[in-house]
Amino acid sequence: MKILITGGAGFIGSNLVRHLLAETDHEVVNLDKLTYAGNLASLTDIQSNPRYRFTQVDLCDAEAVKNVFHEHDPDRVMHLAAESHVDRSIDSPGDFIQTNVVGTYNLLHASLHHYQQLDTPRRDSFRFLHVSTDEVFGSLGMDDPGFNETTPYDPHSPYSASKASSDHLARAWHDTFGLPVLVTNCSNNYGPYQFPEKLIPVVILKCLRGEPIPVYGAGANVRDWLYVEDHCRALTRVLDAGTVGETYNIGGNNERSNLDLVKMLCGLLDEMHPSSDGKRYEENIQFVTDRPGHDMRYAIDATKIGRELDWQPAEDFDSGFRKTVRWYLENQTWWQNILSGDYRLERLGEKA
Repeated sequence: MKILITGGAGFIGSNLVRHLLAETDHEVVNLDKLTYAGNLASLTDIQSNPRYRFTQVDLCDAEAVKNVFHEHDPDRVMHLAAESHVDRSIDSPGDFIQTNVVGTYNLLHASLHHYQQLDTPRRDSFRFLHVSTDEVFGSLGMDDPGFNETTPYDPHSPYSASKASSDHLARAWHDTFGLPVLVTNCSNNYGPYQFPEKLIPVVILKCLRGEPIPVYGAGANVRDWLYVEDHCRALTRVLDAGTVGETYNIGGNNERSNLDLVKMLCGLLDEMHPSSDGKRYEENIQFVTDRPGHDMRYAIDATKIGRELDWQPAEDFDSGFRKTVRWYLENQTWWQNILSGDYRLERLGEKA
């Protein structure tokens, strides 16, 4: 089949593109606007693959989105493109409304028109997989059970509110128009190619650069951490075997407080890349003013996807983080080009 992936130059998207090309026979069309977080350097190893195509399109451009379907004629859609950084959503909420809400509407509209034109065999197998976040459910108490697929929505940030809106749109297009939609809500992802504004790469790169490591508040906020390759396997499984109209929560069974996570990463770096001055990286932790509306705890109950689709995360409490630290140590050119801004100049053809 030919799979249209939106946001395929981002963190999860680039890992998903690579996963599909390596583990299936599908063709992949990568639609990405190439905002600051879109980085084609994350896909240099597969750019010459004959089953891969890239097209630079803004989902907010409805006509351009429609043209993508006309040109590439996809069999299925996996929608990952989104503004996703909570801090940025507090500073510039309008960008999140445009991309996450209006962009999703444009994609749903174009997908429905495309779906209605397909012949019967292709219509029967067409799917629209909408990829979302656990942040739409709000915050949990420390002793509360994890979010499940029927947990009421209670978003607290412009980011999570915009994603909740897009989830509702996707379900409405299924219920009202019959578009074969599937929805997934995942916990915090980590792994290779994550843009260095998120917590785990921030900690790793601050350590490597000998800089203070910022931790919000007292570091007591708890998140469930999902290795990105495990997430890609789950998405592929949902696309292939999930029940149309259903939602599947995807989690890593890996809850940690932010402070415990930061200390664990510092310990891995002490082991794998000791500081030149002999000090422990943990000594550089600095507590900073907490972000507004910072949810205390997220946790995913992934029972349903395990029971119905036989999926479980492969990485445990240690293995995925160890792989991630090793990747950043072995791929310094990738993240150095981002920190310097050279990756954007290269994309624009402004750097030799």
